[in-house]
Amino acid sequence: MPLNRKAAALGALALAGSVLAGATPAQAAATPKGDGAKVICKRLPAAQARIDKALKRLNGDATVAGSVARLEKRVAEAKAAGHTEVYTFLNDRLDFRKTLVPTLVLRQNDLKAVADWCAKQPSSSAGSK
Repeated sequence: MPLNRKAAALGALALAGSVLAGATPAQAAATPKGDGAKVICKRLPAAQARIDKALKRLNGDATVAGSVARLEKRVAEAKAAGHTEVYTFLNDRLDFRKTLVPTLVLRQNDLKAVADWCAKQPSSSAGSK
């Protein structure tokens, strides 16, 4: 085995050993301390706006891009045209999009509860941990 190959193999073996050795103490110290409530309260308005915007789009009529109604219309048109593969693809997207609505409604309700909690906290101690 040429010297360059031996050096490369030895280097790869050393690198693999260091990766397998596990996390360093510095990485272990980077674990979260607390639940991040302060950051959640800070980002709450943006999260609420994002969910409201997504729900508005999904619940829109057939003229709204990204709405369930528009995708339903496209699925029906693909089926009527006999485009089986397109119909299957769009119908799978429609199934997924329909599951997004209850998930986002649940998140919206959860965020309302979090907003109430954040409002009751003193500003300096909201998530001090």
